[in-house]
Amino acid sequence: MSDASPSPFLELPGAVDSTGAGVPAHYGSPLSEQRALAEGDAIVDLSDRAVLTVQGPDRLSWLNSLTSQALTGLRPGESSETLLLDVTGRVEHAARLLDDGETLWLLVDRPEAAGLLAWLDSMRFMLRVELADRTADLATVGTLGDPPLPIAAPNGVPLIWHDPWRTVTPGGHQYARGEHPGAGWTWSERLVPRDALPSLVARVCTGELSVAGTLAADALRIAAWRPRFATEVDERTIPHELDWLRTAVHLSKGCYRGQETVAKVHNLGHPPRRLVMLHLDGSEGVHPAPGAVVSLDGAEVGSVTSSALHYELGPIALAVVKRSADPGATLTVDADGTPVAAAQEIVVPPEAGAEAHVPRLPRLGAVTRAPRQQ
Repeated sequence: MSDASPSPFLELPGAVDSTGAGVPAHYGSPLSEQRALAEGDAIVDLSDRAVLTVQGPDRLSWLNSLTSQALTGLRPGESSETLLLDVTGRVEHAARLLDDGETLWLLVDRPEAAGLLAWLDSMRFMLRVELADRTADLATVGTLGDPPLPIAAPNGVPLIWHDPWRTVTPGGHQYARGEHPGAGWTWSERLVPRDALPSLVARVCTGELSVAGTLAADALRIAAWRPRFATEVDERTIPHELDWLRTAVHLSKGCYRGQETVAKVHNLGHPPRRLVMLHLDGSEGVHPAPGAVVSLDGAEVGSVTSSALHYELGPIALAVVKRSADPGATLTVDADGTPVAAAQEIVVPPEAGAEAHVPRLPRLGAVTRAPRQQ
């Protein structure tokens, strides 16, 4: 895995890399950038992300056997996402997927790319698959619109990953109730030649393109209840807790590592934690960082995973809390020593799971009587 180098987008006026990712977090006006992004007018430099590929005739069936999503029917140009789970069903990796008919493209966060690539390489055995890291060749650009960009298409299919979060994918399941804010989430990630980034910067300077930083994209993602591996996942996370069965898990596909836990929790149990969106009291003028403790009546019940100042909703956050936490209660977030009141917007309800309503089987040896004739 090649080391990330600073993006040419950092040369634009006002660009600030406040997160240390090597790409602009903002350009001096995060709220205005959010509005432009929400209206489909801006692009987000995500060139710090990694791009992996799997080639060979067994690529789809092979990854299908290893991960949570059904992939054997993935058509050229179709987007998907999948999770790699451990044997207990906990999330180890997440990948955004796009197949062009010859190559399966995996879009992942750079810190997890090397580990994912190494694990996949160890699982090739005698199958006809070839793995590669294409991060040095291709860069990711995010948008909620359809700006004119030099999209890479090495096999004739434009490499545009459309986030499936807008709806429940076939074989998936949604725990969230009522109208889902993800229905309006038109996010896509477009792969462009990395050597084309300076020309995109030049087009921004002439006013042909507008830009938004990663903080703008994150604020809109939080408002859409969209989980991200780099922020919402920890060493205990199972997909149910984040409502990730919507798009990343197929509940009736064949066996894969961690499937038993996925099925048991969904059909018979409940996830031990649940994702909530928090509306934060902004009167104190402080903002909780990821990892901030969430408490109820003085007892710790969870932690913040992502937070932002939204251009319409104000200060918001995603948090993972205990299933037992009262869904109607006002929570408290510790913002660097300052308690901040937080109203819950329920993403995963406490009753999530036990969806199959499996009938109770008769006890062994019990007599089953035929119905009495009328």
